[in-house]
Amino acid sequence: MVNRPSVPEIITVNSEGLQTQIRDLLPSQNGFGSELQASNVITPIIDLTRAAEGSIVGENLQSAIAFGSQTAFDVRNTTTVIANSTGFFRMICGIASFSRSGAAESALLQMSDGFSTKTVWGMDFSTFLVNQTHTEKLDLTFFLAAGQDLSWTCTNAMQCVGSIRQIATGDGTLVNPNGFPL
Repeated sequence: MVNRPSVPEIITVNSEGLQTQIRDLLPSQNGFGSELQASNVITPIIDLTRAAEGSIVGENLQSAIAFGSQTAFDVRNTTTVIANSTGFFRMICGIASFSRSGAAESALLQMSDGFSTKTVWGMDFSTFLVNQTHTEKLDLTFFLAAGQDLSWTCTNAMQCVGSIRQIATGDGTLVNPNGFPL
């Protein structure tokens, strides 16, 4: 048996999608001029994605609740728009209800584009038992395109209390908590 040393193969990768992503993630390489190449050689990888995107914190830290970033809301017996600009938003809230009358009650989280409205989450009780209580906790992430908004509609015995903050712009640029870095 003949033992031949391995010869690395290097091929050109013709993918405009990959080249665009390299230019977007590594702006310093924009216009470098070389084509992407692939090799059959095992190479250690250092993930620089977060630094290349402009963030040095993990997703869970970047989307943290922060005093200066949160917009608080308290909705009861009305409809309240809680976000209406483009981008990604994290909403946390608690919903509570207490019925003294036994009437039908609902709490609806709705998205609208100005022409139609979609209920994306809701608690709807066709009839409550008198003195019945319900609670729910939510931690949701939303994307709003231009012209869209997010609102709560709560009837008399329903109350939605929480806060919302933008975690990324419409183009995906991360928005760090207010005050970060120190």
